[in-house]
Amino acid sequence: MTQVVMDLEKYLSRIGFAGPAEPSLDTLRSIHTCHLRSVPFENLTVHSGGWVELDLPLLYDKIVNRRRGGFCFENNGLLSWLLGKLGFKVTLMSGQVKSKLTSRYGPPFDHAIIMVNLDGQRWLCDVGIGVMGFTTPVSLETSAPQEQGHRVYRIREDTGMLFLEWQREENRGPDGDWIEIYKFTLEPRCLEDFAEMSQYHQSSPSSLFFCKSLCMVLKPGGRLTYVGRRLTSTTFPSEETGGVLQRTTRELKDEEIPDVLAEQFGIVLNAPLIPKDEPIAPPPVMY
Repeated sequence: MTQVVMDLEKYLSRIGFAGPAEPSLDTLRSIHTCHLRSVPFENLTVHSGGWVELDLPLLYDKIVNRRRGGFCFENNGLLSWLLGKLGFKVTLMSGQVKSKLTSRYGPPFDHAIIMVNLDGQRWLCDVGIGVMGFTTPVSLETSAPQEQGHRVYRIREDTGMLFLEWQREENRGPDGDWIEIYKFTLEPRCLEDFAEMSQYHQSSPSSLFFCKSLCMVLKPGGRLTYVGRRLTSTTFPSEETGGVLQRTTRELKDEEIPDVLAEQFGIVLNAPLIPKDEPIAPPPVMY
């Protein structure tokens, strides 16, 4: 492969960011939202005969030049490079996602996340968590609820660990239950630290990414999600929906999937996709 030139302006154009690129909170918020609306959260390389390598030029070539997406190590790994080049003070960190299957956490280095320190304030950034993700950075300076449209998030600290939690759309309010998304510390990491877990997520029957072919992207007012042989369109609560979350699901034939990925997500694969939606096996080790 020829040497990849990593160009900031091309990256910003890829995510549709056109504003001033100085290291400010407005810029950080805008880049975060633009990324989610332009770069899908997806694992289609795993299901089309490829293998993800955590090398920044390769990630840049995939996401920027070939207009693909990726999972957390890819999307957050490359975003951390972009933010650093723009002058933000960036720390790559490790998180452990709570499993709906086991109600336990994933192993260390299960998830890559970003902290940005800006004017003495710390912000959590994450463009690689999928349906539970927040649209704009979450403040690490408060444990109070942080509203983002129809969703509410908070940061809780317990025994030296930080927990990102949210309230589902139908359960918002002072008496609503808080659901843990992942836990993390502020210890700095580097992208190479996640290599072993990247291999795990591409090969383990206990990983969502191995068991299901998936692709999702944030849309204005909603989200579009592909899993296996289903396409789901989600519309967030608004006045137009009567304050109700709406979902419509369409079953796909195998021959329809490439066109759906191209037209709805902007993704064209180099090799045929093998759709997959299998049960996830409980991991042999629980955290």
